[in-house]
This record gives sequence, C-alpha cells and structure tokens, in this order.
Amino acid sequence: MQKLSHFVGDWVGVSKAFENGKVIREIPAYEKISYKVDKHILTIDLYSESLKLHTVIYFDEKSNTYYYNPFYKTGASRYPAKLVDGKLIVTPSKTKRFIFEIIEDGKFREYGENLIDDKWVKYFEDVFEIQ
Repeated sequence: MQKLSHFVGDWVGVSKAFENGKVIREIPAYEKISYKVDKHILTIDLYSESLKLHTVIYFDEKSNTYYYNPFYKTGASRYPAKLVDGKLIVTPSKTKRFIFEIIEDGKFREYGENLIDDKWVKYFEDVFEIQ
C-alpha cells in the first residue's frame, strides 16, 4: 500500500463530465485520501454536487491485486486494479476504466474512460490540487 502514498492528501478541484469530447458539466469537488488500519487500506472520500462516494482500496497478496471498493448511496462494488508507472488503473469491465495519477505541478487527476470502437473515450475528469 506504500506505493499509493503519493495520492494521500486533502485535494480540492473541479470535476468535469464529457459528452462527444465536449465538457457538459463542470463542478467543484473535494477529495480526502488517507491511510487507515495501520496503512493496510487507503480510503477515498469524494464530495461534489453530483456525487458522494466512499472508496476503500486494499492489496490482496494472494492474488497480487489491488481492489477498489466504492460505496454509493445505492450500494457498493468491487473492482480489480493494478499499479502501472505510479498510476492506479481500475477496471470495472473490459470497456470501462478509471485512472488515478499525479500530473504536472503535483496535481492529482482521476478520470474515467469507456472503450468505444476500439478507442478509449474520456467521460469524466477530476483534477485536484493539495489543500
């Protein structure tokens, strides 16, 4: 879990939704990422006008896999994830993925893509700065 330490912090930024390559919504967002249970899990709490989300990430040594467990008002899910070049890539399905990374100027970015006609198409992007 130490390999995810660069994501830890209180982050403030903007969440954008895309449709046909154009921004259709842009709203303020806040994300708190922290270790819990003696650094054996990482929690993400996302707050925005359109989404409240609590996520638990842990590493399963037996399967050598990270698991991303989001909790919504309507339920919960569990998706496999992998760490590639400092990016956490979550794959809910063969045609959907979420990517978490640190970008220029130390900003935190999270975005989602759908596979459409063999091309990954971004449908949301959140960019945050440390608070």
